[in-house]
Amino acid sequence: MTKPKGKTIQIFLPDGNPRGVKIADITSRTIQTLLIPRSALDDVAKRDEIQNVGIYFLIGTTEDGAKPILYVGEAENCLTRLKQHNKSKEFWNTAIVAISKTQFFTKSHIKYLEWYCHESAKKADRYSLENNQVPSKPYISESVEVDLMDNFETIQILVSTLGFPLFDSIAKPKQKKDILVCKGKDAVAQGEYTEDGVVVFAGSTANVGESKSIQSWITATRQKLVEQGIFKKDGNVYKFTSNYIFTSPSGAAGVVLGRNANGWIEWKYQDGRTLDAVKRQGNSIS
Repeated sequence: MTKPKGKTIQIFLPDGNPRGVKIADITSRTIQTLLIPRSALDDVAKRDEIQNVGIYFLIGTTEDGAKPILYVGEAENCLTRLKQHNKSKEFWNTAIVAISKTQFFTKSHIKYLEWYCHESAKKADRYSLENNQVPSKPYISESVEVDLMDNFETIQILVSTLGFPLFDSIAKPKQKKDILVCKGKDAVAQGEYTEDGVVVFAGSTANVGESKSIQSWITATRQKLVEQGIFKKDGNVYKFTSNYIFTSPSGAAGVVLGRNANGWIEWKYQDGRTLDAVKRQGNSIS
């Protein structure tokens, strides 16, 4: 596998607010992304870029810690479409718009990118997709497809840099020494500690029963996983039907074990050392 090359990414804060609108691009490429907090939609409406042809992503989080929500769309005027969604859709709190700085995109281009982004987000399985109507794949020429794949790569890098790894796939480590295990009663879960938190891999199992002292947020998260089909009852355990990212080791351990838990101690590597010992105490894995 080729090692990724270094890239220079420029992020401009038009109002100087690091939590406000962000405009990002790779200096050597033609794609530009705008991250727009929902509360700043009126402010960004004054910018010309937002009225271009492009694709956009509406992103929202859930109160109970279940998967964040994603909607993928395309528009000939992104500002007009975002204003429509501001009136009609409740779930989102952040929008990211991707446009061409050279105004390269046509309707066919953005329809193709909408389809490809939706498929890629579905495959990555980090977000719960909100699209009621699945985008269809339009016909484009082979040469245009090559160009759009280059554009997609740029979009993938930029949205991830902005804090939303919409298309970054999750895979088990190739080396067993990097895999974490959390066991207790009937539960046996495997995972990995990443920059996003603890990823629990599909096929892992969690206890169905819960302790009497379990915190309410753990119960709520488990219930939401059942509702979303991520937890599927299999005898006396729940089975993870897909990979799932927990923002904290303790959240992951609590959901797996059905009780309050210190995830830094409960998650262990193959050699028996705890996540705490390796990642916080500095006892690296050999």
